[in-house]
Amino acid sequence: MAEPPPRREPAPVRHFARITDLTLAVLTLVFFVAVALATGVRGPWEGAIPLGLLLGALLLVRRRWPMTVLLLSIGGIFLYHLTGHWSPAGWVWPTAVAYFTAATTPRVRWVGAIGLAVLLYSALDAHRILDWNPTRYVLHVAGEGVILALLIAAGLTYAATTRWRERLRETDDRARAAEERLRVSHEVHDVVAHTLAVVGVQLNVAADALEDDPEEAAAALRLAKEIRNRAMADLRSLITILRDDPGGTAPQADLASLDTLIADARTAGLDVTLDERGDRAAVPAITAIAVYRVVQESLANTLKHAAASKAEVTIGYQPRSITVEITDDGRGVPGGADVTEGHGLTGMRERVSALGGALTAGLRPGGGFAVRADIPVAGSTA
Repeated sequence: MAEPPPRREPAPVRHFARITDLTLAVLTLVFFVAVALATGVRGPWEGAIPLGLLLGALLLVRRRWPMTVLLLSIGGIFLYHLTGHWSPAGWVWPTAVAYFTAATTPRVRWVGAIGLAVLLYSALDAHRILDWNPTRYVLHVAGEGVILALLIAAGLTYAATTRWRERLRETDDRARAAEERLRVSHEVHDVVAHTLAVVGVQLNVAADALEDDPEEAAAALRLAKEIRNRAMADLRSLITILRDDPGGTAPQADLASLDTLIADARTAGLDVTLDERGDRAAVPAITAIAVYRVVQESLANTLKHAAASKAEVTIGYQPRSITVEITDDGRGVPGGADVTEGHGLTGMRERVSALGGALTAGLRPGGGFAVRADIPVAGSTA
């Protein structure tokens, strides 16, 4: 499998990063020049301001070339010293952002080695202070060492935090993908179960009528073929979701497909009545899919297992919840045994539970089977 392309940050994040880099560049320039002027440096245009501009400008590309920015920044300070100027801000402070940025990269060991070399040179360069103020010399060298250590530690911490967040994001992406695949597996089960139930009934009709009424047998086969074609289209749209490239997936069946679903069940010989109370158009898409799948799986079970002649589908659309009830007049479980839940009922229960609802299924006191689902409307508050 090809390696996925690097994640591109959203436009607001990139915009904020550019503003941050520009702000750091301006602060570096202002800080260096202000310290130079405050410590008595004269003729800032001869050294302090050009170096400040260089250090600030380099920070604008620090994310793309962190090590190059660090080396050029240190080189600028070296050149500043070699031309007879003294850096009142020391050797580490003017390049603090460059050190931090480079320390966030895998080349942090090189950053430490470069920083140590700069500290050694700084200690030698400041030997004049040792002659008249040893305490200040020790504070100068130790202070720059502490600052360098803090910058490298901060860079390492930032890099570790970024990697942890990326791993957490990848874990969340994988979890969402697994949930989506599980949802699709339920969709596939529902489509296959309903199709097999309806097509099976039509094939039985065709087999019984093949000799006595060839036209009726042909009509049953045509209907079975039509239902099969619709099911194949649904399956193709679902299977593409399970592949790496989910492009081109078709919309999932929802309440707009209820009439076709009921018609298929009727052509299979089941007398189905649909009673809708309320406005189906106001139902959110994810809830509408769940309602459709509950009705589909229930009718498929009725056709396959119940030997029923009639079924009633009642759907109540309320502002905050939807009630779905499917009943039939089929036979009960032999011997009065308890109903064993298969993949269909389990899938329906999981689907409804995922939306915060509840599903019950069982034998009716007067005979037959009943399925009831109470599904909250997405975005509503109880």
